Amino acid sequence: MQQLNENQREAVLYNEGPSLVIAGAGSGKTRVLTYKIAYLLKNGIAPYTILALTFTNKAAREMKSRIAGLVDEDTARRLWMGTFHSIFSRILRREADKLGGYRSDFTIYDAQDSKNLIKAIIKEKELDDKLYKPATVQARISRAKNVLITPEMYLKDRELTANDHFLRLDRIGEIYSAYWNRCRTSGVMDFDDLLLYTYLLFKDNPDIIERYRNQFRFVLVDEYQDTNPVQHEIVRQLAQEHRRVCVVGDDAQSIYSFRGATIGNILNFQKTYPESKLFKLEQNYRSTKTIVNAANSLIEKNKEQIHKTIFSKKAAGEKIRLIGAYSDYEEGYTVASRIAEMRMLQSCEYQDFVILYRTNAQSRIFEEALRKINIPYRIYGGLSFYQRKEVKDVIAYMRLITNPNDEEAFKRVINYPARGIGDTTLNKIISAASLQGVSLWEVLSRPLDYNLNINSGTAKKLEGFRGLIDNLVANSATQNAYELGSGLVRQTGLLTELYNDRTPEGLSRVQNVEELVNSLHEFVSTRLEEGREDVKLGDFLAEISLLTDQDTDKNEQSSRVTMMTIHSAKGLEFRNVFVVGLEENLFPSERCENNPKELEEERRLFYVAITRAEENLMLTFAKSRFRNGQSWMCAPSRFVYDIDPVYFTSPPAPLHRERGDSRMTSPPTSLHRERGVEFNVIPRLTRDPLKKDTNYQGIAGQARNDKKPLSVGNTIRHERFGLGKVTELTGDNENARATVEFESFGRKQLLLKFAKFDIVG
Repeated sequence: MQQLNENQREAVLYNEGPSLVIAGAGSGKTRVLTYKIAYLLKNGIAPYTILALTFTNKAAREMKSRIAGLVDEDTARRLWMGTFHSIFSRILRREADKLGGYRSDFTIYDAQDSKNLIKAIIKEKELDDKLYKPATVQARISRAKNVLITPEMYLKDRELTANDHFLRLDRIGEIYSAYWNRCRTSGVMDFDDLLLYTYLLFKDNPDIIERYRNQFRFVLVDEYQDTNPVQHEIVRQLAQEHRRVCVVGDDAQSIYSFRGATIGNILNFQKTYPESKLFKLEQNYRSTKTIVNAANSLIEKNKEQIHKTIFSKKAAGEKIRLIGAYSDYEEGYTVASRIAEMRMLQSCEYQDFVILYRTNAQSRIFEEALRKINIPYRIYGGLSFYQRKEVKDVIAYMRLITNPNDEEAFKRVINYPARGIGDTTLNKIISAASLQGVSLWEVLSRPLDYNLNINSGTAKKLEGFRGLIDNLVANSATQNAYELGSGLVRQTGLLTELYNDRTPEGLSRVQNVEELVNSLHEFVSTRLEEGREDVKLGDFLAEISLLTDQDTDKNEQSSRVTMMTIHSAKGLEFRNVFVVGLEENLFPSERCENNPKELEEERRLFYVAITRAEENLMLTFAKSRFRNGQSWMCAPSRFVYDIDPVYFTSPPAPLHRERGDSRMTSPPTSLHRERGVEFNVIPRLTRDPLKKDTNYQGIAGQARNDKKPLSVGNTIRHERFGLGKVTELTGDNENARATVEFESFGRKQLLLKFAKFDIVG
């Protein structure tokens, strides 16, 4: 007990009734849970009478290990401690005979198994899988189970069926019912079933719920803000009589509504248990005073919350740095340069740094920037950008266009998007190619010569695929890498396929493909400025082949910069944190513009990002971001202005609101200062920047600065490379070039007819 502060000690000692422990970021939540269980065990409570529920196996293992150190290993092992799913699976196997058709050896479907069965049911019912998309149907069934709705209830619910009718998905309930029955017949459950069937087991069998209530005299739940309705109800069922339930969490870190989490469970806990005691863990042991106070000033803007004042007894520390970049490209290289600089000046290791972003698609620019200056990194909780399936699919098409004999690329895309060329046909092509010692493309090109035993319908599909690739190969002779790449994602149907999936995961895949096209544009534009006008797709593939190769240090323990989404960062901490892409319509997402609840969750997400930092916090944004083939002006995120300006090294420049409009807009002047750095408003491109008739609203340096000709000694701000000084001018007319020494990128030679910059001095 001497290792606990006063609030922690009070939370540990109280075990007479329901209690809510609001644990702010870095306040020792795990220690309180661990010590509470150890305290109960030390006072003679049998381990099998304590139920401790977590959200991850890692959390359960860590707590058991700590308890074993405080008590003993055998006692810790006999605790009922684990994830909701693992504990309830154990109960369901015990009581399988009460479930109506299930046996104790039932198997569990993962998400892909579940989706495959739903897909088969949709096909059997002869429904349009473009309307009844398996991922969408799966998500709706999951949501129904999470709010305690069985198929029978679903079909009788007028509101649900009316909503389905509005969406032209009238048969969702029918699919749900068929899926439910097929799982029963097959003796399987999915992850949602483990929760719903536990609730139903307790609800329909009074003798069983009574037995478990008597066994579990104490119920403890970690991360309660992340529970969904069915989890909340099961906890209530178990604790209904003895009322010795303790839940620990932080409403300010409730960020998983897309997974079904309901913040109301923790906000309304005291209404569910009116006699409950509230304990607040408000001392942050992780971060400096400045970071903690800044986070407080942000989160106080939310209306839905349990008010608390988090404080730190650490030193004030460094103020927050707000770093503006002229473009998303420059943002990536600015962050990489800052990491290199801080590592040298502050004796940091690479593992002391993390880059946090809102969406996975943002990682690509930072990956390339870190690689350029040889900074090792790892993507946490996800694949490297170029290793993501949707990106690899596009690259496979690029490889096939460049080299039609590429076998692996051929096999990857011949039936993606689906064009009716199944495994049987593909295997025939592979067998014929192997027998004759030729490539798969050769067999596809001359199927009759290789006695490919296929019917006329299949032959027509193969001919269609070959024609598609032949057409793209022909285009490659006249189009540059960007024109060809942006065209192929449309012509192959890849984008249409991805757009059909409107789940959050589907939208993320679309963003990743768009980001790949953006990288093509950057690649071509940079080389055009360098005077290389014939930039082919093969040039791009040659460059990124080094990025897709896993050529980094194989030692996973080696020091690396960590990159991850903010959702993945919850529960982690780092000495130095960069939160990037802080712009309106990116963070917060444009989807929450008119939804106050979603906007508050986005603010909580930013709060989570800030509170990962121990010593140094850097917030970055770009004044322009390349999207859909052109550069767009960006306004800094409103969340930056939710933080009290006293916590910044320099306060952000003021933003202005249009009258009657809640959206943030950029300052009215075309030139302003942020952190003492000048930013010019970048002109929005009105046409494709690679077309000769593009209207750049001033296409070259001279035209965009026609009142001030470019001269040696001028300071310019380039769209990608940032600030630089002109050291030499050579050539004239179409061949006019400028040699520029850039602050972050060193010496570059720009072909002026393509270069995009403004003269700032």
